[in-house]
Amino acid sequence: MHTKAIAYAVGLLLLLGLIEPACAIDADHEAAARLAIRRGVGYLRTTQGEDGSWTAQPGPAVTAMAVNVMIDSRLVPADDPQVEKAIGYILSHAKDDGGIHGGILANYNTAICLSALDLVRDRPGMEDTIKNAQDFLRGIQWDGQADAQGQAVDRGHAFFGGSGYGKHGRPDMSNTQFMLQGLYDSGLDCKDPAFIRAVAFISRCQGTASNSAYRDVIDQDGGFIYATSVNRDLVGVPQSMASPKMVDEAKAGRQVSGLRTYGSMTYAGVKSYLSAQLDRDDPRVVDALRWISDHYTLDENPGMPKPIARQGLYYYYMTFARALDAYGHRTIHTSDGIEHDWANDLVDALVSRQCEDGSWINEADRWMEGDPNLVTCFALIALEAAVD
Repeated sequence: MHTKAIAYAVGLLLLLGLIEPACAIDADHEAAARLAIRRGVGYLRTTQGEDGSWTAQPGPAVTAMAVNVMIDSRLVPADDPQVEKAIGYILSHAKDDGGIHGGILANYNTAICLSALDLVRDRPGMEDTIKNAQDFLRGIQWDGQADAQGQAVDRGHAFFGGSGYGKHGRPDMSNTQFMLQGLYDSGLDCKDPAFIRAVAFISRCQGTASNSAYRDVIDQDGGFIYATSVNRDLVGVPQSMASPKMVDEAKAGRQVSGLRTYGSMTYAGVKSYLSAQLDRDDPRVVDALRWISDHYTLDENPGMPKPIARQGLYYYYMTFARALDAYGHRTIHTSDGIEHDWANDLVDALVSRQCEDGSWINEADRWMEGDPNLVTCFALIALEAAVD
């Protein structure tokens, strides 16, 4: 993005009152964050498996996250024995086709492993492993394949540009943002067609006027839902984890409308737009920033119904921090007229929730957030973005 365009975009958002110029996290919060990071990394030091893994059940992804946060913390060197063992574990899952997984969740595992392997890319043979994994991710992105009904996934198809877990037979926002994060971290040119295709999918998950495919179905507040399809059989019937009853309606063949947008996917959408080099004055980005202004909180995953509002809370913290760090501005004006320093607020939220042993865990155990290894990695990624 050209310097003049950046200046124009930032100026526009300053004028709208949604952001303020960047400022450093204050000294007290930085000290608290670094102590929490040290304790969190110390916890991970005690939970690595004999085979070099952390939480091996879904594959090498959690191990790769642990490598990321340990190296990014600057507390653990890249040649540390625990890191060496973890890298060996990750590489033991590398397939001939470039994927890095244990037979399930191929996109999710490969993408997260790519981010970790980029940190040790100077090792012999690693450049080839990284390139092969990039090619694998681009190859399984929905583009030209046939769906379960035999329909070609062209640019007008609900799946186009997205990536998924595989088990549902359709793409989703979470897997798509992990794919983009892995490709971005590993140095793939942001003009690569994979980024362009992904933006097409991501845009269809946003409640905004430019979403001609689903603007009558998703709440028009600038936020994001989870997927453009419930599963392989309900193609083009969008799904939001914040509207769980809507899935039953869709499966019963009834009209689905008014899908709620929510925090973790909205911040994932913003981060993905920025990874794909979308201009900050693009109406989709501006609309998403308005959603953030209207729904700013660190007490829950905003937009989720109150009984389940803490489900995915630490995933939310991670996407919140990555998106706002990528945006590059520390202060957000909310619709009530209050100015928030998001990094300081995030540090307060995470430090207050850290366990005595240095870990984090979510009592609202959904999406594996009952696993302290995974949740501690989410929390450390968020804190490291806050003090970056």
